[in-house]
Amino acid sequence: MDHAVERLLFSSRWLLALFYVGLIWVLVVLIAKFALKLVDLTIHVITMEISDLIIAVLKLLDITLVGNLVVIMMLAGYENFVSNIDHMQDANRPSWMGKVGFGDLKIKLITSIVAISAIQLLEATMNIAAVAKSDLAWMMGAYGLFVVSGVLLAAMNLLSHAAPEAHGAPADAARAAAENSLA
Repeated sequence: MDHAVERLLFSSRWLLALFYVGLIWVLVVLIAKFALKLVDLTIHVITMEISDLIIAVLKLLDITLVGNLVVIMMLAGYENFVSNIDHMQDANRPSWMGKVGFGDLKIKLITSIVAISAIQLLEATMNIAAVAKSDLAWMMGAYGLFVVSGVLLAAMNLLSHAAPEAHGAPADAARAAAENSLA
């Protein structure tokens, strides 16, 4: 009975694969939105003010960052929680694949969120006449919160990687000293 329950629990990880396949559709939607924005930019580039051009480019960068985030979450999440993607040993395989743990994935996620919110904040400041001051203050507060959260997550990740070494070092040193005294 235990074996059957454990096998069912372990096999249920494949249900997560449906989420990762769904993220492929999210990429298609992002590509469509990117294409529409790019066509709009191309049509209006001659009549645009430079500030409007910069904002349009920032929106394209924003969509690109979200796309990058989706790919990272899709590939790293699948590898961490479902199955290894080890049949792709070609030169085009991203160097980070297979090396991104759950803690690293959280850091990549918060880093992307900080970058995306920075672009949103930059867009708002470039178009400051159209943005309410209270909205700008909220955006700055949210950006600051994301940055602080990112720093705290990175610190926790660093501490969690250092903790086993810190706890293991004295035991290893004591074991080595005991072995040397026996010899």
